[in-house]
Amino acid sequence: MRGNEQSKGLWLGFAAYAIWGFFPLYWPLLKPAGAWEILADRMVWSAVAALVLLALGRLRRPDALAWIRPLLRQRRRLALIGLAAVVISVNWGMYIWGVNSGHVVETSLGYFINPLVTITFGVLLLRERLRPAQWVAVGTGAAAVVVLTLGYGRLPWIALTLAFSFATYGLLKKKVALGGLEGFAVETAFLFPPALGYLVWLSATGRSTFTGHGPGHAALLALCGLVTAVPLVAFGAAAVRVPLTTMGLLQYLAPVFQFLLGVAVFHEHMPTERWVGFGLVWVALLMLTVDGLRAARRRTDDPSTERARPLDTSTARGM
Repeated sequence: MRGNEQSKGLWLGFAAYAIWGFFPLYWPLLKPAGAWEILADRMVWSAVAALVLLALGRLRRPDALAWIRPLLRQRRRLALIGLAAVVISVNWGMYIWGVNSGHVVETSLGYFINPLVTITFGVLLLRERLRPAQWVAVGTGAAAVVVLTLGYGRLPWIALTLAFSFATYGLLKKKVALGGLEGFAVETAFLFPPALGYLVWLSATGRSTFTGHGPGHAALLALCGLVTAVPLVAFGAAAVRVPLTTMGLLQYLAPVFQFLLGVAVFHEHMPTERWVGFGLVWVALLMLTVDGLRAARRRTDDPSTERARPLDTSTARGM
């Protein structure tokens, strides 16, 4: 039975990261809507999807919403959730804009280097200790950014914005310590009023594309909520069934798919300097992964050897 649960979790995890990885094929379908309108629709329809999921949970379990009332009395926790909502909206908006502006490869870079940024946050903000291999991986990642800066002729700011915003989001989620669906619901509740107000303003000024480009376009915009919620739910179901190390490995599927789409489908230019930069990032991630697997094996063999670890880098993606 345990093996069946792990197998189910593995497929759910693969499905979640595959959906996130193929997002670059979805966002261009929403044109001529601009990035801001798509972002606002995503916020609004994600809130609707979260409400539906909570209602379904309430039908299955009468006490499923018991966490809401105590949370409303915790002002600091609510403030952190509100801040997390702002940060993830920056991440979502940059990702949508990057994909629809022809920077799919650079958006994939953001999620490749995210674990390295997350580990750096763990050291600087949480005073966590790194093993030597982790230090080398972070240093290699920093060198990769330098090489990519030279290759792009500019700082890869799209990738860095995605990496730092999601690392910040992960840090805030760690402090809030709220379940995946619950956190998603409260965050989208924070985002719903300003997003709805923006969409109403677009409609009032004749700038909205929701009703002016046929029912198919409206349906695709409305699907933003479902497209956001489904992989999140799949991720949550997978996370309780498979080991954390497995989820940590699966997380690289999404940027791999994005990178392949950027090169093979969108035919983005990849000069030698960018290949070198990406190669350094992949080497850093390989070192990080091998070191993590070895550390996990040591903890299994002898739990007394466990040391302070960096932030969990297998958090749900911010795409």
